[in-house]
Amino acid sequence: MTKSELIERLIEAQQDSELTAKDIELAVNLLLEQMSEALIKGERVEVRGFGSFSLNYHAPRTGRNPKTGEPVEIPARYVPHFKPGKELRERVNATVNTNSRHSFSAIK
Repeated sequence: MTKSELIERLIEAQQDSELTAKDIELAVNLLLEQMSEALIKGERVEVRGFGSFSLNYHAPRTGRNPKTGEPVEIPARYVPHFKPGKELRERVNATVNTNSRHSFSAIK
């Protein structure tokens, strides 16, 4: 699901409310912006029942160019990391067909 699809689904789910499509789009954009700003500051973002976002540090290392095999220095960096909450994990696992690793037909 893309950000636009999320906004569309929220609009459809809130047709009976007084919220306009612009209000919902603004709310989604503000939420994502605030979460991004918190991560930029090095803060952890936790949404109870859904999961938490944090930064993982990746130390500098020497990699290899796959075409030439030449060594390439990869600088240190922070990578955003999402850890799903217990409730989200349980909901997903209760819904997904566990017989097939890649089967998502039960969700749709």
